Amino acid sequence: MRYDKDDIEQALDALRRGGIIVYPTDTVWGIGCDATNPEAVSRIYRLKQREDSKSMLVLLDTPAKLQGYVDVPEAADMLLQATSDSDDETATKPMTIIYPHARHLAENLIAEDGSIGIRITSEAFSRALCERLHRPIVSTSANISGHPTARFYDEIEDDILRGADYVCRFRRDDCTPHEPSSIIKVNTDGTFSIIRP
Repeated sequence: MRYDKDDIEQALDALRRGGIIVYPTDTVWGIGCDATNPEAVSRIYRLKQREDSKSMLVLLDTPAKLQGYVDVPEAADMLLQATSDSDDETATKPMTIIYPHARHLAENLIAEDGSIGIRITSEAFSRALCERLHRPIVSTSANISGHPTARFYDEIEDDILRGADYVCRFRRDDCTPHEPSSIIKVNTDGTFSIIRP
């Protein structure tokens, strides 16, 4: 499925102006903004009616950019490598890794312990956004906090759609239910824990 270049341009324009977008990702539909813009991050917390003490994850288009935003322990490298090398379909579920020592991101995006969740997206639209913006993009589920996660576009609440500066057109007709990613936290001592399988 090809995306419309004009759709990408309008989404990028909103992100560059400090706006927030609703967009398709490699998991569920997300609410996003420039992850280095604290005002835009605050707007997402308000839209989701969520406490800003609960950090949100971000997307990048390539593992090569990780070092600019976090420390990458050897255990995280091994997890990323195992996922990219595996032919096992069950092992290719999108994976968010929580890394220690986040930097160069909006402070209100980072968890109290200094960590941040990052997922390398392989989905065409969100990957193109990250690549063209040259910065990480916030990705939090497109729902009000505590409400059910929208598995596809038609399940997104009207309040979320009205609160965004731009709602992407790509994949609106895709009614394939998508699930959130697995979440693994990597600690500085090389150990890791599974937050969500």
